[in-house]
Amino acid sequence: MLNSKDFTKRIDKILDYYELNATSFAEKIEVGRSSISHIISGRNKPSLDFIMKILEQFPEVNFNWLVYGKGNFPTSNFQEEIISETPIQNSATPSRPTPEIQIPKESSKENISRKLKKIILLYEDGNFEVYDN
Repeated sequence: MLNSKDFTKRIDKILDYYELNATSFAEKIEVGRSSISHIISGRNKPSLDFIMKILEQFPEVNFNWLVYGKGNFPTSNFQEEIISETPIQNSATPSRPTPEIQIPKESSKENISRKLKKIILLYEDGNFEVYDN
């Protein structure tokens, strides 16, 4: 169940992180300013549409963190993307050429006897599914 007081704290954390006020946040997620005001004051609970608009505009916000307070904000995947996008200057390590990968054109006989054991699906929102054979 959604705890309105905790949800409000998480909204405040998003506002602080992006240095937004309630008005600019409302414009960004395309809702009325009164909607933000009513949710922050605890008068109204957020609708699913409201939550989905936040998740669409701020992909680094995790659904489980926003609704239940479980997980981290921002998500670690988003932090890794920021780190990987930051150029490294004055690198002391010389770059090495990437080795060419050889892909066999025919499947070998040893691959035919292989059987699937497990499939793991990793989603961008941090969730995953495991399928065992």
